Amino acid sequence: MAIDIAAIQEHIRGIIVALGDNPDREGLKDTPKRVARMYEEVFEGMNYSNHDIAQLFGKTFEEDLEFVQDNRDLIVVRDIDIFSHCEHHLALMYDMKASVAYVPNGKIIGLSKIARIAEMAAKRLQLQERIGSDIAEIIQEVTGSEDVAVVIEGYHSCMSARGIKKNSAKTLTLTLRGRFQTDANLQMHLK
Repeated sequence: MAIDIAAIQEHIRGIIVALGDNPDREGLKDTPKRVARMYEEVFEGMNYSNHDIAQLFGKTFEEDLEFVQDNRDLIVVRDIDIFSHCEHHLALMYDMKASVAYVPNGKIIGLSKIARIAEMAAKRLQLQERIGSDIAEIIQEVTGSEDVAVVIEGYHSCMSARGIKKNSAKTLTLTLRGRFQTDANLQMHLK
């Protein structure tokens, strides 16, 4: 699915008119183009399925892994900065931090690839819960490990800037797969 830049420009122009402003005035005349370019960037992940993202960032290392002990080692990357947009209000989810953990299963993924997967999975219209699930699914596909956890914390402008207006309410989601669902020793590394 490709993002339709022309349609976005047309609809943003219509929104400006619907808000009662003049889309041809100096400050707004290029706004539809700017918004369309921004949407192309911030919603890039909508162009890819989870499998596509796994293929994009699926480089793993399988040689020289004698230091990985029979599926007992753990890799955790904490505090990956991400942002997304709520599918209910198209509102920004911001100051988000994702932490991703997995138990290697014969291969490891480069650390920067974990951050790239988290970033790309977040660039969609969605719920915070889905971001964690998508990241976990992609990490499972790339690493071959069933044992994956994703912790995401963030703020939602649909709660802070409108409606209930609770700007200090932070949302925490935990996505646990495999042994992370039942193993308290693994779970303690997520805090």
